[in-house]
Amino acid sequence: MQRAIDILTAIIGTALVGAAIGANQPWLDRHFLPSFFLPRHWYVLIETAVRIVIAGAGISLVVGRARLARLLTRAPLRTLSMGAAAVLAVIAAELVLRSFHLQPTGWQRREEEPRRQDDDTLGWVLVPGRTGHAVVAGRTLEYATDASGYRVRRVEEPVDVERPTLVFAGESVMFGEGLSWDEAIPAQVGAALGMQSANIAVHGYSTDQIYMRLARELPRFRRPVAVIAIFMTELFGRNLDADHPHLGPGLVWQPAVRQSRLKALATFLVPFRREATVERGIGVTHEVLQAMTDLARRRGATPLVVLPQFEADYDQQRMIRERILTSDIPTVTVPLDPDWRLAWDRHPNARAARAIATAIAARLPRQ
Repeated sequence: MQRAIDILTAIIGTALVGAAIGANQPWLDRHFLPSFFLPRHWYVLIETAVRIVIAGAGISLVVGRARLARLLTRAPLRTLSMGAAAVLAVIAAELVLRSFHLQPTGWQRREEEPRRQDDDTLGWVLVPGRTGHAVVAGRTLEYATDASGYRVRRVEEPVDVERPTLVFAGESVMFGEGLSWDEAIPAQVGAALGMQSANIAVHGYSTDQIYMRLARELPRFRRPVAVIAIFMTELFGRNLDADHPHLGPGLVWQPAVRQSRLKALATFLVPFRREATVERGIGVTHEVLQAMTDLARRRGATPLVVLPQFEADYDQQRMIRERILTSDIPTVTVPLDPDWRLAWDRHPNARAARAIATAIAARLPRQ
């Protein structure tokens, strides 16, 4: 038994060292996608540190395998009890986590502003007809939604669906997280073009959720002039999550997938993606943005996808962007200073929002 444990430990240790060596930066970039919440250089530092720890653990196992084998075989009953305790701890953790109502990755806390409510088709939408307040980057902000759940200056000033309208679809960046109504991208573009803007963005949405909400809401507008959506490679990972209603190949609606709570937590902490999953996500995201473009054109509106870009592309990020945003999808890329973000937050600040709004307004027809 001791000899078998010695050999098994050596194999495990060698495998760990091999994994640390094989998981070079190109491999990591293929399996760990760009992050909205961490700068690229931080991400690389964390990945490098983890590789060093794994290699160190592997070397320790190889070097100390004989001693470990003696410890495990000296008191076999204690070893078995420790293994059983570990298994029971995993089972108990799963049962405890199941007692909590966990939200999808894009919607972590029910009490955060702007408030959300469940929606069978989209997963969640903003609570309509409500004014909430949030403190972001040291400022107290007012988030108001009209009866349709669109962000507005005040609840008493709803969007008029009969008027010529610029329709903005997206997530928290397009909504204007951490920004006042006047600072948000839709309001600034509307002011620049002298036209009503409708901000139908919802926090935490993936690209397919953005499209599904647009497909639901756009028919309500009598005279949509333009449809502006947003895409960021740093948020592409959301398109691969299945913990909310989503679209599959062919834009087939699929319900949320319920999985083990421990697995969901592990995926959240270590967002490893298989290459097949990434490939599928690229294909579906391209389909979604193409469908969004076609939907706008059928309504006589100008389609546009805006790409805010805070950091220079690296190879994997560039590949994702170029394969999704082909020439048949109208886009405008907006280079931004990496410092144009909210303090203690990764969302664009007012200066970045102004630059994005200026670029959008320059690409839209004036009425």
